[in-house]
Amino acid sequence: MHPQVNTVTQRIIERSRDSRQQYLGRMAALKDQSPNRSALSCGNLAHGVAACQPSDKAALKLMNQANLAIISSYNDLLSAHQPYERFPDLIREAAHGMGAVAQFAGGTPAMCDGVTQGQPGMELSLFSRDVIAMSTAVAMSHNMFDAMVLLGICDKIVPGLLIGALSYGYLPAVLVPAGPMPSGLPNKEKQRVRQLYAEGKVGKDELLEAESQSYHSPGTCTFYGTANSNQLLVEVMGLHLPGAAFIHPNTPLRDSLTRAATEQVIRLSRPNGGALGLADMVNEKAVVNGLVALLATGGSTNHTMHWIAIARAAGIIINWDDFADLSSVVPSLTRIYPNGQADVNAFHEAGGTPFLIRELLSGGYLHNDVETVMGHGLEHYARMPTLDGGQLNWAPVVKASQDTEVLRSVAEPFAPDGGLKVLDGNLGRGVIKVSAVAEEHRRVDAPAVVFDDQNDMVSAFEAGELNQHCVVVVRFQGPKANGMPELHKLTPYLGVLQDRGFQVALVTDGRMSGASGKVPAAIHVYPEALDGGVLARVRTGDRICLDADSGTLQLEVPGDELNAREQACVDLREHRFGFGRELFGWMRRSAGHPEEGASFFWNHDA
Repeated sequence: MHPQVNTVTQRIIERSRDSRQQYLGRMAALKDQSPNRSALSCGNLAHGVAACQPSDKAALKLMNQANLAIISSYNDLLSAHQPYERFPDLIREAAHGMGAVAQFAGGTPAMCDGVTQGQPGMELSLFSRDVIAMSTAVAMSHNMFDAMVLLGICDKIVPGLLIGALSYGYLPAVLVPAGPMPSGLPNKEKQRVRQLYAEGKVGKDELLEAESQSYHSPGTCTFYGTANSNQLLVEVMGLHLPGAAFIHPNTPLRDSLTRAATEQVIRLSRPNGGALGLADMVNEKAVVNGLVALLATGGSTNHTMHWIAIARAAGIIINWDDFADLSSVVPSLTRIYPNGQADVNAFHEAGGTPFLIRELLSGGYLHNDVETVMGHGLEHYARMPTLDGGQLNWAPVVKASQDTEVLRSVAEPFAPDGGLKVLDGNLGRGVIKVSAVAEEHRRVDAPAVVFDDQNDMVSAFEAGELNQHCVVVVRFQGPKANGMPELHKLTPYLGVLQDRGFQVALVTDGRMSGASGKVPAAIHVYPEALDGGVLARVRTGDRICLDADSGTLQLEVPGDELNAREQACVDLREHRFGFGRELFGWMRRSAGHPEEGASFFWNHDA
């Protein structure tokens, strides 16, 4: 192992020793009670099988046949999740072929951040992760199941499914992706049209046409945002089948992988002789593997919160220093939009996740001694799935990248580090992704222009008030203020300012999209403005220095003057009601800060 990766891993193991043992102890106690149906009364079991076909009823009345829980985030609105409509029938058929049963245990909500960007509904997005976790726990609460298959892809959905499933971590689980849509309008062209629209040089019709050519069919959006980061990280953690992440939906290979995933998780179940559960697979080394994969590919900044929350659900405590220390040594091996011009389809064709895993294993950046759904050892995942005469097989990954402009070996990386930095200073603590930021833009020292609402920044841009070197501060966007929405709507406007030759940066207690790119953005800054953060004392005209290379975020105002300032007071009532926001007040009030995962689960006694 690379010494730095090993040091970080051992640090996490030591830090998590007590909480991890408590979690594993709870899982062991629950495991002793399984198979779960044996604990049910006759009335309980009769209710649980009442709607089943006769053969399934007969199987479930015995305790030696596996019952597989299907938990799905299917809906028609998410292009990535629409293919899941077909999956339950495929899974039931595959389970029957194994002499087992599969029941649809429950559905979870799944919102599309692409639809809600810049809209009031985005203020529910982050909290939807924990709602999905709770929905998953409710789906599993019937105590009828021996294994889980989790159907989810996008942003908060995979983290939510995993957090919920880890509360049943004594059972095996597999995540089953649906795959990306075919490539559409190139991402560079889409971004160009967005910036032209922001400048008023093209109209809404042209913008809608460009967007529609980009997002055009069932499947995951093809840029490397949070959804596709989810898929890559889950595969590197051994919770997918090898090479499954980026196979297109509604194809014979995708259907074969779905059936094979079903069969494999049934083999792992206790009625079929399995001894390991999800808790055994999501351990400290697997979590580090996920972080390494995130950094090696320039993945979504959202995971500086989500993977902290997932790890915490397994009793593992990680923080931003772990991300930063790994980032300092993990090489950048991909160029996928927004860190390059290619999309995930080009990445997959170049060798994809199997090639990436083989390279990172060979360089000592990934732990091989982990448990996966395919067995012990991550080397199982350096293989690509194929269909040969209708038979699913796995072939060794190609020896060399098929496109070195998209995917490279550890011997010839794009950069020697992962491009994620932690920022500290008197403005607070935050993170910045610089893998897509040119070196000349990584330090910005300029006057602040302060906004308490993202729409006010757009208005200022349209009025020509931002044609200057500036650090745009958008505050009162944290979890306690308004649910911490993504501010991706601002990306084209900031990009235009940079293209005009201005030194420009963003500082916010909110989030940026997993597709954040060329403009330096200090995000997830805490303490947030509503929670006593210095952000609430910044005034337009104050000088701010954001230096990604040195890891500093400094408000250049004398300490006595800063302390004497009153904190800005903002009326947030319009963010408290409408679009269901009135139902989430308790989540806002009890949310933790971003480095704790921005969750309310661990901020109070259970």
